[in-house]
Amino acid sequence: MEITQFSLCEKACQSRSNIKVMMIVFFDLDGFVRAEFVPRNTTVNYEYYKDSLERLRNDVRRKRPEKWANGLILHHDNTPCHTLLLVWQFLSNKNITVCPHPTYSPDLAPCDFWLFPKVKITMKGKHFESI
Repeated sequence: MEITQFSLCEKACQSRSNIKVMMIVFFDLDGFVRAEFVPRNTTVNYEYYKDSLERLRNDVRRKRPEKWANGLILHHDNTPCHTLLLVWQFLSNKNITVCPHPTYSPDLAPCDFWLFPKVKITMKGKHFESI
């Protein structure tokens, strides 16, 4: 299973299941803001990521109006689709500030300390036959 987060990062976990699903997760200090499954055989490229960020903006506007009013700060890792000039232009046009992720700094990935432990606790011992 691959999971991606608000402070966007990816982590692959091997399991006995033959079913692998990528999930994009955006979260803040108050919890999950948006989670979506990436359709099978879909590559997360600029277009997909941009559309995902649009959906995130709509969810933040609806679920966290106080944070929407103060402006968004996005922390994501250095994955190629996150660092494209087109992505930076899109974020700039939408007034989304990016908190940079230092190169080779996996210890700063909030998903490792907040997201993955919560998902592991929820899914511990569960096996699924289908998506």
